[in-house]
Amino acid sequence: MLLVTGGAGFIGSTIVEAALAAGHSVRVLDSLRSDVHGAKPEPDPRVDFVEGDVRDHAVVDAALDSIDAVCHQAAKVGLGVDFQDAPDYVSSNDVGTAVVLAAMDRARIDRLVIASSMVVYGEGAYRGPSGIVRPAARRIDDLDAGVFDPRDAAGDLLTPELISEDAPLDPRNVYATTKLAQEHLATAWSRSTGGRAIALRYHNVYGPGMPQNTPYAGVASLFRSAIERGEAPRVFEDGAQRRDFVHVRDVASANLAALDATKAQEPRTFRAYNVGSGDVHTIGEMAAALSRHSGGLPPVTTGEYRAGDVRHITASSARLRRELGWAPAVSFDEGMREFASASLRP
Repeated sequence: MLLVTGGAGFIGSTIVEAALAAGHSVRVLDSLRSDVHGAKPEPDPRVDFVEGDVRDHAVVDAALDSIDAVCHQAAKVGLGVDFQDAPDYVSSNDVGTAVVLAAMDRARIDRLVIASSMVVYGEGAYRGPSGIVRPAARRIDDLDAGVFDPRDAAGDLLTPELISEDAPLDPRNVYATTKLAQEHLATAWSRSTGGRAIALRYHNVYGPGMPQNTPYAGVASLFRSAIERGEAPRVFEDGAQRRDFVHVRDVASANLAALDATKAQEPRTFRAYNVGSGDVHTIGEMAAALSRHSGGLPPVTTGEYRAGDVRHITASSARLRRELGWAPAVSFDEGMREFASASLRP
């Protein structure tokens, strides 16, 4: 039996659907907290559902009974409102992961797939006159002047490249820091217990069932919500920020591929994989596609910025394709056309 923590959430519920379709027996552990779900979702009647928090030792121990593998999706996501969110991020994501891993050790469960994120990289990969470089944080003076692309140490503007799993990690906000800590905890668990762990670094996930009207929602959901209110999507900076938008069903299939791969991994193994479509688009293009397919107002580019945002981050998913035989099935245009009218979570 497979345990999916956070299995009532946006990504988790899609993984559950894919796992059931593939013939897995599934148990879900989810706290159904209102700041993640909004309105309380109805648990899937086909699964064994446990309502509880991953930080609760007794609840996690009970949820792991008769489990063969864990797909750990439970987390507080997004950039948050301000730094006052930090204790909840650390507790929800890192303490929760530590509790799950300790319980897996007690239950002698040795297969784990954990949700990570592109945010562990900070800025993406860039090429400058001297080759591939990782830029420092963007200068406030540049941002105020509308110069949004990063510079190298000599002040030259840089050209974005795809980022691989071997790139240095540089989390630049609280959420990113907690996601990297989750990877480190999974690595420590693997080394200590002989477990097999895979971390999937999701890029910009979108699709039916995204939460709406919450400060923790993704940008695609925020744009959709604006269009439904009859408003123009507001695009920060100049709209040219490059992203890899990957459909939630493709993320679910990557999780199933990773679960299968843990059966063949050597003990004490941890491996990270980017999960992206491989198809680069800008945030402005995404907003325009949603407006076009929904018949809404065209997006407005505001020039506003958030100092903690990264400029460009796009995935090379070559390792995932090569080693696990995974490939995305949903194209950008097909996915945006579907998402433009798909139901969102209240």
